[in-house]
Amino acid sequence: MTLRILDIASDRRTPEQERIFEKLTQGRGRILTPYRVWIHSPAVAAPMEQLGTFLNKRSSLSPREVEIAILIVAAHWRADYVLHAHMKAGRAAGLDETTIDKLRSGELAHFQEPHERSVYGFVNAMVQGRKLSDSQFADYEAELRREGIAELLAMIGYYTSVSLAMNVHDVHPEQ
Repeated sequence: MTLRILDIASDRRTPEQERIFEKLTQGRGRILTPYRVWIHSPAVAAPMEQLGTFLNKRSSLSPREVEIAILIVAAHWRADYVLHAHMKAGRAAGLDETTIDKLRSGELAHFQEPHERSVYGFVNAMVQGRKLSDSQFADYEAELRREGIAELLAMIGYYTSVSLAMNVHDVHPEQ
């Protein structure tokens, strides 16, 4: 198998790539795998890092809701690398194994908490390409508010990009 991710040696990085590399490794000591793809275009890597950090650390969604959304998106794209990483994160956020398995396999999952149920329903509708009726939109808006809808749309887009990047570059969980 050909290694598709191409790391840029420090002596071959442009000044802009070096600046972004430093920001991406700050506090982590390493560059996360999706950014190894995006750093080839610094204009993409920088805002993706900002968006990803916001969505994972500062959005209005709970950690459980973030992981529900990510697992749905990763399962839709059959992105094993993303699924593996976020199954762990889902457990840490309090999702049980049955729920994680259902999210991973696309089976119907049930959530007691209304906000989680809305996250689940909204994200599933979006990845399946469904258009919402006015009443469905009103229900999601009442529960998630416009802020939550905006953040979930960004989450779907961001993790679609992460999932596709890992699939295109044939990255597996053990890598």
